Amino acid sequence: MQSALIVDDDDGIRWVLNRVLKEQGFEVIEAPDLATAKAAMEEHTFSIVFLDVFLPDGNGMQALEKGMFHAPVIMLTAETTFDHAVEAYRAGAMEYLPKPFDLDEVRSLVNRVKAKDSAKQKKKTRVTTKQDSFDPQDKPKEKTQILGKSQAMQQLYRIIGRVAASDMTVLITGESGTGKELIAQELHKQSLRTHKAFIAINTAAIPAELLEAELFGHEKGAFTGADKARAGHFEHADGGTLFLDEIGDMPLALQAKMLRVLETGEVQRVGSTITKKVNVRLLAATHQYLPKKIKAGLFREDLYYRLNVIPVHIPPLRERRDDIPDLAEALLSYAAEELGITAPILMPDAITLLQRFDWQGNVRELKNVMRRLAVLTPGASITMTDVALALGNGEDAPNDGDETLSEAVHRCVKRYLQQLGYAEVEGLYRHVLDQVEPPILRLVLEKAEGNQLKVAEMLGLNRNTVRKLLKTYDIDAVDFKR
Repeated sequence: MQSALIVDDDDGIRWVLNRVLKEQGFEVIEAPDLATAKAAMEEHTFSIVFLDVFLPDGNGMQALEKGMFHAPVIMLTAETTFDHAVEAYRAGAMEYLPKPFDLDEVRSLVNRVKAKDSAKQKKKTRVTTKQDSFDPQDKPKEKTQILGKSQAMQQLYRIIGRVAASDMTVLITGESGTGKELIAQELHKQSLRTHKAFIAINTAAIPAELLEAELFGHEKGAFTGADKARAGHFEHADGGTLFLDEIGDMPLALQAKMLRVLETGEVQRVGSTITKKVNVRLLAATHQYLPKKIKAGLFREDLYYRLNVIPVHIPPLRERRDDIPDLAEALLSYAAEELGITAPILMPDAITLLQRFDWQGNVRELKNVMRRLAVLTPGASITMTDVALALGNGEDAPNDGDETLSEAVHRCVKRYLQQLGYAEVEGLYRHVLDQVEPPILRLVLEKAEGNQLKVAEMLGLNRNTVRKLLKTYDIDAVDFKR
């Protein structure tokens, strides 16, 4: 009978895993700490180990890295971050399982182990992995902007964690603004090439007639304006990583040359007959569906298979709304730090509105909105109203100066209500008045030079009502006296 070891100080976690593993025909031993786990490892041979990171007498990840466990290890952690996932795979974990976990996922992992000669095979594999990997202490840790605890992001972390230290070609897909270049940068940072160059090129931004020379270089006189020889990006990235964004827009003629580079590892400058060997890891990205382009005859099928060795898909923000609060907080903090200001606090109703917005521009759009809020929010906190105004894009602005006050109010209120509609606001009449009354009061106070009696006359209100309104909106009439 195969046996499993569960190392976790949480009684509930051990109970659930024990039940599932016994269901799958495993003999189960539990350990609440590393000391108990070590004693169990000395007495038994295990087919699989479920290991928590934070234990009463030490760190499970460090124990794994030091070779304490000679069986496939599934890391258990409540810290569901990108860095944590990469660290787990780097330490030698077979898999990374965030808490709370899906029991079907546990069963799937167990079935994978069942098919192997567990103990000896994993021990051999781990030694090989260690030789190909590198010490996390070799370079300082950097703060990553890849955030999210959703299931979609956890799956993304797993894929990146597994391939980061390899030299495999990766094709990153996802809508515009999802962070494809950020993923490419992290793949480079976590690889053995981290101390070498990372060069990113947007192939769609370079004219087709110049792209070949940009990528492969050119000799003097190769074309008009080539007054001297120049190395291309493949040569500049030698030993490092070359990231080609929007690869789907690459001209067909150039795709053939790209294929040859991937097959031979050699580049040939424009106007030269000599080839040069380069050692470059290629990462590519596109927001397009390449199989559709292949069918239309606009993309080479053989190049697609060369690029799509490891496919990485980044989900759009609307498919991982649970990540928006953490992302918004982080992006707001980054923006405030960059601008040298104190970050305002995001109120719960503001977060609700952010989560209900559709985010066609994905994380890039969210980043711009948070920068806007960091600069324009008047108070120490960001409310739903602030977010609604920041989300307005002004697409329905008038084209001339003939707009009446009624038309202007209609236009602005319409746009404002469209934004508030995402939050399903109650008490809408009062909510809109709260936005309209303060500017009216300030304008009339300015005209009346702070004289509240004149303000009351101009507005057709009694003086007590004016005083009450000024107090409600925290407006001091003295500020308007000359």
